[in-house]
Amino acid sequence: MKYDPIKKSLGKVFNKNPFLRKIFYKMLDLLLLRAWYVKKELRDWKRNSKGKKTILDAGSGFGQYVYFMSTLDKLWNIKGVDVKEEQIADCNNFFTKINENERVKFGFADLTKINEKKTYDLILCVDVMEHIEEDVLVFKNYYSALKDDGMLLVSTPSNMGNHDHEHEHSHDEQASFVDEHVRDGYDIEDMTEKLKKAGFKRIEAKYSYGKPGQLAWKLSMKFPIIILNVSQIFFILLPLYYSIVYPWAFILNYIDLKGNHEKGGGLVVRAWKK
Repeated sequence: MKYDPIKKSLGKVFNKNPFLRKIFYKMLDLLLLRAWYVKKELRDWKRNSKGKKTILDAGSGFGQYVYFMSTLDKLWNIKGVDVKEEQIADCNNFFTKINENERVKFGFADLTKINEKKTYDLILCVDVMEHIEEDVLVFKNYYSALKDDGMLLVSTPSNMGNHDHEHEHSHDEQASFVDEHVRDGYDIEDMTEKLKKAGFKRIEAKYSYGKPGQLAWKLSMKFPIIILNVSQIFFILLPLYYSIVYPWAFILNYIDLKGNHEKGGGLVVRAWKK
């Protein structure tokens, strides 16, 4: 079940102009439950964060979360970093075209080597930590890079559910759902312990992708990807498929977002320096 051929096909279409790229972002937001959780947390953070803010998206991928944050508040300065030069250039090009390149910039960064001090009000890290062996080192780098009242927001796979969902990861050339993962994921205890080792004082974590979310993932992403890997000619059938299936997936995602899960396939974490 490979994502790359599908991503490349979609990229050829949606990167032609800014309007189509925005549609692509909207599709990701609708289909990926992970995006529902991340956007909810970002909106919650915004309510308590007034004025100019400096934000780092550590592992920015396609740039969909950077774009979302850029629409939340025009006073925010946002930096996206990644390891894929092609996507960095692509994102810089898009934000230049929409005249946001003064306050939104992308660059290369190895997260194990970033060395910034009290720079960011918020660091966002989505589906990245499962790929990094030296995770405590990266958490320490995040801790140093945050301002004293800054917050780290992490979304990552957990090891409490199956991993047959949404880990296509937007910037790694993967051959399957979990290729290049150095760990299956985290549980709350493991994540909390590692963040405390890095210096974080207050940590809140919850599971995502409970049973409703995992079923929605199968309906809205897994099954179409399986079919498209057989033949991309099935692209022409996707509108019909989603017209039938997506309303049910939407309801399941909503239930998952509003619920409390004893375990799940994902983990959403907020951590503060104080």
